[in-house]
Amino acid sequence: MRYVIIGAGAVGGTIGVRLSQAGHDVTLVARGAHLAAIQERGLTLAAPDGEYTARLPAVADPAGLTLEPDTALVLAVKSQDTDAALATWADTPVRGGGTAAQRLPLLTAQNGVSNEPAALRFFAHVIGVCVWLPAVFLRPGEIEANAAPYTGILHLGRYPEGPADDRVHKISAELAASSFLAPVRVDVLRWKYGKLLRNLNNGPQALFGDAVDPELSRRISAEGMAVLDAAGIAYASEAEDRAERGDRMRHRPIAGRERSGNSTWQSLARGAGSVETDHLNGEIVLLGRQHGVPTPVNEAVQRAVRRAVRDRIPAGEFPRSELLPDLTDG
Repeated sequence: MRYVIIGAGAVGGTIGVRLSQAGHDVTLVARGAHLAAIQERGLTLAAPDGEYTARLPAVADPAGLTLEPDTALVLAVKSQDTDAALATWADTPVRGGGTAAQRLPLLTAQNGVSNEPAALRFFAHVIGVCVWLPAVFLRPGEIEANAAPYTGILHLGRYPEGPADDRVHKISAELAASSFLAPVRVDVLRWKYGKLLRNLNNGPQALFGDAVDPELSRRISAEGMAVLDAAGIAYASEAEDRAERGDRMRHRPIAGRERSGNSTWQSLARGAGSVETDHLNGEIVLLGRQHGVPTPVNEAVQRAVRRAVRDRIPAGEFPRSELLPDLTDG
């Protein structure tokens, strides 16, 4: 199949480069200085197995494009950019008639669980993806992916959930031949809700760096699990996630460098102007309000990360005592 990667950052860029290395037709979608760098000198992926520069077509939007009917769209923008991306690409014409939203599969390679219902408002064929892919995007035209021997795990499944069709299995096989584990799931949202619980600590790590108070992490996770339990939402356990990764996806240094930080940390470090916390911790806050479960710690994380973005507080330098005073007061 052909692939259009909408959002060629850390995750999308890594998927795009690995697919191109396996011989697939890949078009990257990016913006600003990152787009200019890719168009000028290609997209460079540094990984434990070496460095590779992919010289791929790169565009800002679908203007003037006609997509082929064997194309899959991979949505890899942050959740706060999903609605704009869907509206931009939905009506792109497909050769032979119809539009992307009518005919082509859309893969949601994103954190959080709000993207799949948003995508289904536009696209008839949505494939949810639970992404475990440690990667870094800090400089235009350059990304790093730190896992080996597999680059990442991409759980795939139809949304709404049900038996996978031939296209899901074909995409899974092509990803599996491109350095990914890509199991097909009938319960992909269960895996995505499990990943959501793990992502709840992205905000504190972005605010404070690696030294996050274990009690803070415990309270964040406990609120998340209490909310999902109250809502009757199933989620994959940490033990299941660890068993899936095993020795097949281990963090490895690249040229002596460890991974810089999670995706929220990277957004603050780049001064991106927005982060996805309102779709991670904010999802727990939303469900908590709907089901009568208090979520004060996740609410505090939301407020603090929004302030860090607004006041341009660098990653790792948020005043620790200002997140949740009752924690620091003992």
